[in-house]
Amino acid sequence: MVAGVALLVLAQELANRPLVTGTPPELRGPMADGRTFEGLSTLGRPALIYFWASWCQVCRAMQGTLAELARHVPLITVALQSGDATEVRRYLASQGLDLPAVVDPDGAIGRAYGVRGVPAVFVLGRDGAIHSATLGYSTAWGLRLRLWWAGWSGN
Repeated sequence: MVAGVALLVLAQELANRPLVTGTPPELRGPMADGRTFEGLSTLGRPALIYFWASWCQVCRAMQGTLAELARHVPLITVALQSGDATEVRRYLASQGLDLPAVVDPDGAIGRAYGVRGVPAVFVLGRDGAIHSATLGYSTAWGLRLRLWWAGWSGN
């Protein structure tokens, strides 16, 4: 049992290794709603950057969690290789989601963040620096814990 948990932790660590840390790369681009995103205002609070794709089944499993968190914390999503703004807007509407989405049709924003797969979540501390990053499914409690730690740890 202990060996299995250790192997799981090691695998997660290796998967997360290419994700950027520290100061996040500039996040700017067209949004699904037609506006231009020019940066996430955290207002001194922890925040989330969530990379997803319309073709990703694991991302679909996390949609409700992210929609709920978006009601309480600053959040921006990045639609990675999911088409143009019209396609992303249609997808969000078909899923009943009202999430702010930057459109990243060629994956350039994702590459700048070291994202090699989705879903990927970056938790920003109060200072706007990346406090933690994870690739793959994250539970609601896991994300809430990361947000709490980002707010408590004095970033």
